[in-house]
Amino acid sequence: MSGAPALALRVAETQPRCTVLGPGVRFGVWVQGCGIGCAGCISPQWIPAEGGSWLPVAELAERIVHEAVDGLTLSGGEPFDQAGAAADLVRRVRARRDMSVLSYTGYTLSHLRRHGTPDQHALLDALDLLVDGPYLRAKHADLRWRASTNQRVHHLTGRHAPLDATDDRSAGLQFDIAGDGTVHFTGVPPVPDFRERLEASLALTRAAPPAEEPTP
Repeated sequence: MSGAPALALRVAETQPRCTVLGPGVRFGVWVQGCGIGCAGCISPQWIPAEGGSWLPVAELAERIVHEAVDGLTLSGGEPFDQAGAAADLVRRVRARRDMSVLSYTGYTLSHLRRHGTPDQHALLDALDLLVDGPYLRAKHADLRWRASTNQRVHHLTGRHAPLDATDDRSAGLQFDIAGDGTVHFTGVPPVPDFRERLEASLALTRAAPPAEEPTP
C-alpha cells in the first residue's frame, strides 16, 4: 500500500474492550484492506486498500500496552496483507507485556506455512491463536470466534486450552454506540444477512415519526 509512513498499519477500527473475538477481554485491531475479499464479508467497507488511517506501530503498541486487558486480536481486512507491520506491533507489545495474541486470516495455515513471505512467517511465529480460512457464506455457522464451518481455530502455542467441542457456539455479539449515535457490533452474527437486517431495522427506526406528546 502506497503512502504509508515507516512502520505503520493501515487501521480501519480499534476496540479496547472486545469480549467476543478470543479468550477474555481483548484489544481489537481491524486493519484496512484485504486482497481476498470473501463474498458476503461482514465488513465489506474494510476490503478496499484505500480508507482507514495510517497509525504508527510504536504509537498503537503504546495504546495496547496501557489499555488492553487480557490480549490482542488482529482482524480486518486481512492482517497478513500487512504482516510486517503487524509482526512488529506484536513484538513491541510483547517487549512490554507478555500478552495473548490472536489473529484472523482468510488464508489457510497450510498455505501460509508453504507459500508465505518472511513477514507472514514472522507474524505466524508471534501468535498464540490463529483463526484461518476464507468466510464461506454457504457454510455460515454460529461457532466460537468464527463464522463458517471451514474455518479453524489453531492453537500455535500452549497458552490457551483447546476449545471444548461440546460447547463450540458463538461467543455472542458486542454492541457499542459511538458518540454520534452510530451503532457498531462485533462478533459472529447468527445468520448470514444479520448486518443487512440490522441496518434495515435501524433505518426504519430513524425514519419513524417522533412519538406524540401525551395529552394532559
